[in-house]
Amino acid sequence: MGEQKSNQTEQDLNHVLKARRDKLAELQAAGKDPFQITKYDVTAHSMEIKDHYDQWEEKEVSIAGRMMFKRVMGKASFCNLQDLQGRIQVYVARDSVGEDAYKEFKKLDIGDIVGVKGTVFTTKTGEISVHASEFTLLSKSLQVLPEKFHGLTDTDLRYRQRYVDLIMNEDVKDTFIKRSKILAAIRKYLGGEGFMEVETPMLVSNAGGAAARPFETHFNALDEDLKLRISLELYLKRLIVGGLERVYEIGRVFRNEGLDTRHNPEFTLMELYQAYTDYHGMMDLTENLYRFVAQEVLGTTKIVYNGVEMDLGKPFERITMLDAVKKYSGVDFNEIHTLEEARAAAKEKHVEFEERHKKGDILNLFFEAFVEEHLIQPTFVMDHPVEISPLTKKKPENPEYTERFEFFMNGWEMANAYSELNDPIDQRERFKAQEEQFAAGDEEANHTDEDFLNALEIGMPPTGGIGFGIDRMCMLLTDSAAIRDVLLFPTMKSLDAKKGEGKAEKAVENAAVAEEKVAEKIDFSNVKIEPLFEEMIDFDTFAKADFRAVKILECEAVPKSKKLLKFTLDDGTDRKRTILSGIHEYYEPEDLIGKTAIAIVNLPPRKMMGIDSEGMLISAVHEEDGHEGLNLLMVNDRIPAGAKLY
Repeated sequence: MGEQKSNQTEQDLNHVLKARRDKLAELQAAGKDPFQITKYDVTAHSMEIKDHYDQWEEKEVSIAGRMMFKRVMGKASFCNLQDLQGRIQVYVARDSVGEDAYKEFKKLDIGDIVGVKGTVFTTKTGEISVHASEFTLLSKSLQVLPEKFHGLTDTDLRYRQRYVDLIMNEDVKDTFIKRSKILAAIRKYLGGEGFMEVETPMLVSNAGGAAARPFETHFNALDEDLKLRISLELYLKRLIVGGLERVYEIGRVFRNEGLDTRHNPEFTLMELYQAYTDYHGMMDLTENLYRFVAQEVLGTTKIVYNGVEMDLGKPFERITMLDAVKKYSGVDFNEIHTLEEARAAAKEKHVEFEERHKKGDILNLFFEAFVEEHLIQPTFVMDHPVEISPLTKKKPENPEYTERFEFFMNGWEMANAYSELNDPIDQRERFKAQEEQFAAGDEEANHTDEDFLNALEIGMPPTGGIGFGIDRMCMLLTDSAAIRDVLLFPTMKSLDAKKGEGKAEKAVENAAVAEEKVAEKIDFSNVKIEPLFEEMIDFDTFAKADFRAVKILECEAVPKSKKLLKFTLDDGTDRKRTILSGIHEYYEPEDLIGKTAIAIVNLPPRKMMGIDSEGMLISAVHEEDGHEGLNLLMVNDRIPAGAKLY
């Protein structure tokens, strides 16, 4: 029955699309091809007319926009036109536009772009409208606009077809208008503070200045491999050396990492550098900038995100990383002097670390696990360990720590700032340590940049520098749930361009492949699997493990963890279940949403990166040619959430 209904809908849609193309052909045959029109003089927009009605009443206007609604009633009709500012009603009477023109108007479709000339008036029901004297079809819409363009099922389509999203959802358009105003306000503030906006290369031979994997590309003319920049830092500091004193850049940077609600592989970063100041100067600038932008764009310094109010009007809290970790985890790193002591504390608190991690790295892991989620109100977290701050000045009184802060709101890192390192000898040592980390398997470590070191040897003044995540700032100021909601065209997995073409040929091809597979013998000689347990467990003990089918509702990368994915699961009960699993190397989060997996659901919660993981997802692990392979156990989606496995 469902299939029959779907086929009927498809037939109806095809009929409508054909009718639209037929109307276009008819217009073209009559010498009225809308696509030959090159311009239309617009004298007013919808909200201008509505907001300043007293200035426009009984005056002639020319408006243009997309027809979103049409009601034909004998000799007179109404339609709604949508332009940049909003919608306005148009009254079309046969006697005013002429009989032939009225017939043409009746053939217009929802979605057509139309120009209307007429007089502004108010209808008997009190609606400000335009009484049309003539109209012009400016572009024929050959596709059908969706009636309802919202809801979870259409999220993917909304991001892919943002042009339709902007037409159908006014709040989406408002978000991007606000984003534009946020960027304008930032530029206005920094211009007033004497900063100069500059542009630096995106294609670089050495991508440095941040801990991230770069994208790589090839430049044919020079036959050279290049990278896309991961930060703006090293070029902007060269400009400080050159004497420009106050510089900033707002631009796209690229990081070859996963997609989730707060990460997109290309995003907008702002970095600024100011000579003759330090990280305290950067704190003052951040506080003032955020206040100015909120006031300018929203008209208030109190913002609400996801129902939580954050006050940018009050002085921002300032706390050291050591004190923050002590406050929220109870562990005092002032009392921890060796790597062994740090590892012991981590084991006691179930904080996972790697062999290469030093004491400072472990302090940072504690911070991520215990502190970040509490930093809702604007907070500066200061004085990071030297191990995780390769470009920062050490604190003169305690060289294990650096003059650095991260700015947090809503539990998110919003900005990262330093008293910049300007000692070329120290900087070379830091690069060397980064090279060693890269050799030990850290793909995000920086490489030595000889030209940058040369610039530092020329001499850089004491400098404060900061990097702001513009997309996160836009998320907070527009109350947007995901980074994709503030990116006009977020990165999406490519759809198969040939999907639906040549289905019969594909079916024959698949059948042939399937036949071949039956005959094909798989060679498992180079595949290793874990040996079977030698210790027995009794049947009753095993039977106590509760295996259930779970639906993956949401999946996202855990910030600052290369391995962990965080799953939000429907386990058949009224509450959602959270499970963390270290399988990011094998799967991207977006590929798993909507799938049905198997989990053990009666294990006690276990803290991972500060998040309670409530169970274990089942995967099959094997080793092939020295590399570990992993497959998450997924089952037919027809199995309902909560189905028990025996």
